[in-house]
Amino acid sequence: MARDIIGHCWHCGRDLAPCDYGREALCLGCGKPTRVCRNCRHYAPGRPNACLEPMTELVADKEKANFCELFDPSPNPAAGPGTSPADALRQAADDLFRS
Repeated sequence: MARDIIGHCWHCGRDLAPCDYGREALCLGCGKPTRVCRNCRHYAPGRPNACLEPMTELVADKEKANFCELFDPSPNPAAGPGTSPADALRQAADDLFRS
């Protein structure tokens, strides 16, 4: 039976199915919570509360599970802590040319 992949872990990139986004669910790849702001399609650093939705309650830690009613899994979540797009590209290039 094939799993319906609807998103990826914000921390390790592992494929996630709808059942992987429970309130207390953890990623099987890295053990990080999956129902977090960084895994939501509304997550937007630089916006108020780092969210595209203006009426959300304040969530202080974007990497901890929360009860946000507007949570919607993102197919392309924000990268893990300390990972910028430039860092990710540099790491990919390093991995490619490693012997």
